[in-house]
Amino acid sequence: MELFKPEFGLAFWMFIAFLCLFGILAKWAWPFIIKSMEERADKIDKGVAYYQEAEARLSNAKAEADKLLAEARNEQADILREAAKMRNDLIEKARGDASIEAKKVTEAAQVSIEQARKESEKQLRLEVGELALQIAEKVIRRNIANDDAQKALVDQYLREVETKN
Repeated sequence: MELFKPEFGLAFWMFIAFLCLFGILAKWAWPFIIKSMEERADKIDKGVAYYQEAEARLSNAKAEADKLLAEARNEQADILREAAKMRNDLIEKARGDASIEAKKVTEAAQVSIEQARKESEKQLRLEVGELALQIAEKVIRRNIANDDAQKALVDQYLREVETKN
């Protein structure tokens, strides 16, 4: 078990080597290590600050996006309402125009029917008049066939003309 019991001289020189090593490390390595750790800590602090700033920007961006989305939805609703109103106005205008046009067509058709009726009535009167003249001519020829009937008819017409005057 002598391995576990170091001698005094060995321990002394190990302590001296440790102090030299510690001094060298304290003089040149330790400032570099401290400087690296401080830079790392600064970098971490900057990263945390950047993260917080980014998170704030993100929340602002989300709020702005929500605001823009709400505005877009309102604008969309307004546009849809306006489109529906325009559609209804166009439908009503088209109905009014169609009604006016239908009235014009109906009036034109009534005028045309009335003109056709008057023309037919005129034509019928002409034909009836011609038929009446033809019948009267035949009746008069039959009645005027003898001279006594002719004289009586002329006398009768003269009397009628005198009574009217």
